[in-house]
Amino acid sequence: MSEPTWRRRLEGLLGVPATEGNQIQILRNGAEIFPAMLEAIRDARRSVDLLTFVYWKGDVAVDFATALGERARAGVRVRLLLDSIGARHMDPDLVKEMRQSGVHVRWFRSLEPGTGKVLTRANRRTHRKVLICDETVGFTGGVGIAEEWMEWRETHFCVIGPAVDGLHGAFIDNWIETGPLTVDAAFDRFPEHETVGSSTVQVVRGAAEAGSNDIANLLEVLISQAESRLWITTAYFNPDDELTALLIAAAQRGVDVEVLVPGEHADKRFVQIVGEARYAELLDSGITIRVYQPTMLHAKILTVDGAVATVGSANINQRSTQFDEEVNLVIFDRAVVAELDRDFQNDLAESEAIDPADWAERSRFQRAAERAASVVSDLI
Repeated sequence: MSEPTWRRRLEGLLGVPATEGNQIQILRNGAEIFPAMLEAIRDARRSVDLLTFVYWKGDVAVDFATALGERARAGVRVRLLLDSIGARHMDPDLVKEMRQSGVHVRWFRSLEPGTGKVLTRANRRTHRKVLICDETVGFTGGVGIAEEWMEWRETHFCVIGPAVDGLHGAFIDNWIETGPLTVDAAFDRFPEHETVGSSTVQVVRGAAEAGSNDIANLLEVLISQAESRLWITTAYFNPDDELTALLIAAAQRGVDVEVLVPGEHADKRFVQIVGEARYAELLDSGITIRVYQPTMLHAKILTVDGAVATVGSANINQRSTQFDEEVNLVIFDRAVVAELDRDFQNDLAESEAIDPADWAERSRFQRAAERAASVVSDLI
């Protein structure tokens, strides 16, 4: 299927238009991602908007707080939106320092008493990672603001062009929920975006709502329409029954389905076990599952037939398709997809495939753990 065909099919099925003329830069791991984001913040002259699920501790956390505070003191409007659960381990002194510098800090779905239905809010988070500077440069992907990403395997995108509006909309969508929105002509220019690249990009947002969201619909379309190759990298792998059936159907019609997940360095072993409960049926259908060896794998990438790719905050799990606010870019550019596919092959060289025969002989303890974890699989 050609890129234009993929584009029209996804536009028609999701109702989300794509934009042309975007420039995409692929950033890998904290060593590339953090310097690029910090440079964009430091170069901002009017506005900085940062939305993140994870903001923890360490030098990286301090570097971002310092850069945001410096820009605010220089007269730039700086807005920081933090998820109340994902960023709960953040150093409160950094929040205080930023606020004193003029940074507008808000917390998404606070769990403080009197803030609404606490149990419902606790389970429905914003997992989006978005940075927009001067309304013209955007970043999104899987990275959190924490020292761990200096070691973890991650992929993030820097975007220049009209797709930045979609990322900005993902920020505003969550910002408005936390308080009033002020449109100020000194900061909000709504600039026309020039053609700066050759990538056609669709921005797909998933909302924490009842039932499946647009991220789930995106994944279903990509998997069900794949013709030859479906390569998946995901930090947390827990497809629901429908996505599992679609993956199996793809393999059975001859699609090369390969799934790359974290190995022994997984940061959440319980979540990993939940996904492992699906391995037997997937392996039996001919799907290849590989585990990444060097470090924690946190990237979220899916490429199809060498023609289309999606990268963003969403994992192949039920949190991303039902419970969390997410944002993904869909890229219709064979050159970008080819680069992501090369990264996938490089990651495979540092991974080990799970042997179906060996998995069938896994221990009773492992099987028992899978059964126990499956009780809450719908929530993970």
